[in-house]
Amino acid sequence: MQLVLTGRQDSDQEELDELTRRLRDRLFELDVDDVQLRRAGDLPEGAKPVDAIAVGALAVTMAPIALRSVVSLVQTWIENRPVHTVSIALGDNSLELEAVSSADQQRLIEAFLAAHQASTAGGGSDDGGDPDDGPEDPGPAGSSAGTGQGG
Repeated sequence: MQLVLTGRQDSDQEELDELTRRLRDRLFELDVDDVQLRRAGDLPEGAKPVDAIAVGALAVTMAPIALRSVVSLVQTWIENRPVHTVSIALGDNSLELEAVSSADQQRLIEAFLAAHQASTAGGGSDDGGDPDDGPEDPGPAGSSAGTGQGG
């Protein structure tokens, strides 16, 4: 799983780097195998931050059972932080969370989780995938969640 933080317009690189490290620390509190810091130059092909600076990204390796808890942690973590969005990419599925809580966003999260569960039911590995297998385009900030129906 790839997580990409996108800061607000007034965010600076040092602040976003610190926020990325704090999110990494919080993720280690969950039942994940590993969380590696990644720099913007290492982002998966197709990861396109919108209207802001993308300083850091995280590569999360976990068991399938941890997916819901990771997404839930990210959703609550960004609510009171100077982060515009967090893009989550897992295989062909992607989701972009905004720092707002809404029923629409919750429906997108459920669709993302359901799509990933459907794709892993076919026997796919859930070790975070190849870091080079990024999403096509996470879409406009907060407007949609790609649930990749790629073939």
